[in-house]
Amino acid sequence: MPTVALIALAALLAAKPAATPSPSPASPTVAVLDGQPITAADIETVGGANLTKARLDYYNAQRAAAEELIARRLIEKEAKARNITTAELMRVEVETKVPPVSPEEQKNFYEANKARYFQNVPEADALKQIEMGLGQQRMQQRRAEYAASLRAKADVRVMLDPPRTQVAADDDPANGPATEPVTIIEFSDFQCPYCSRVVPTIARIKDRYGDSVRVVFRDFPIPQLHPNAAKAAEAGMCANDQGKFWAMHDLMFANQAKLDVPGLKQHAATLGLDAAAFEKCLDSGKYTAEVTKDQADGEKAGVQSTPAFFVNGRPVVGAQPYEAFTDIINEELSRLNKPIPAEKAAPVASATPAPSN
Repeated sequence: MPTVALIALAALLAAKPAATPSPSPASPTVAVLDGQPITAADIETVGGANLTKARLDYYNAQRAAAEELIARRLIEKEAKARNITTAELMRVEVETKVPPVSPEEQKNFYEANKARYFQNVPEADALKQIEMGLGQQRMQQRRAEYAASLRAKADVRVMLDPPRTQVAADDDPANGPATEPVTIIEFSDFQCPYCSRVVPTIARIKDRYGDSVRVVFRDFPIPQLHPNAAKAAEAGMCANDQGKFWAMHDLMFANQAKLDVPGLKQHAATLGLDAAAFEKCLDSGKYTAEVTKDQADGEKAGVQSTPAFFVNGRPVVGAQPYEAFTDIINEELSRLNKPIPAEKAAPVASATPAPSN
């Protein structure tokens, strides 16, 4: 690794761990204008998502640096145990186990990416670049796999505390009691296609972790994109009055083309709800203010798109794959010395990674 990168890694590790301070009632003053203080809480309100992203980027850089040092020390330890140099260990366990990039692979990559990367590069030079690039990529992957195999046999704990955003669960529908060690707060939009893609992922999480994970659903309709989303959010709360929020939740996500008012009332009938009570609730706008409050709380927490999740305050943005959630959940359970449930033998399909909406 280049010397500059090593210096950067050392600097990151020497720095204080990234933390997301929760401004106290007596928030410290960071500036003064005409004798009036501007507090840390004030800039949190204005900075919102940008500050959250900056803290997360810093933490990720620290974490990557820590993981690299862990890998190096594991490799050094193994080389010492074998009484060989680290270079020899890498040759035996990495270099000799990485297949060369074949001419056919080079050619296929070139043809697939010629217009994007190699417009003004002679083909022979491009093929050499591809061979070198793909070869380095394979070396890095094999090294990571080997380091992971050493790590699995070692006692490794990462103590860096990730940035967390304080998000209230409020009194919104929840799957699981408040005593569970991990809480996922979801901000979602019933008409958002990416939000529907993550529904099976959350179901799979609950199936695996059971009483270890609580899921709280909060509304964040985006009417500029989804004109029926706000009323659908109200319909969910009206169904909640009759103890059928999650059934309505699943039905609306499964039928996103039928979220106009007649469609919502039909969904209520399908679930066997008291039609008169549901229609009175929906038509009166009983939960309009509640939905607006959810949106305001989401914006305060830095939510800019849906779906957005906070896993014990740790942000996960977009319809991320199952593993993006389980990596964080497992870390949180480990921090609390709680058991990590094994994966089920035949899980449902994971959501395809997708951008947020």
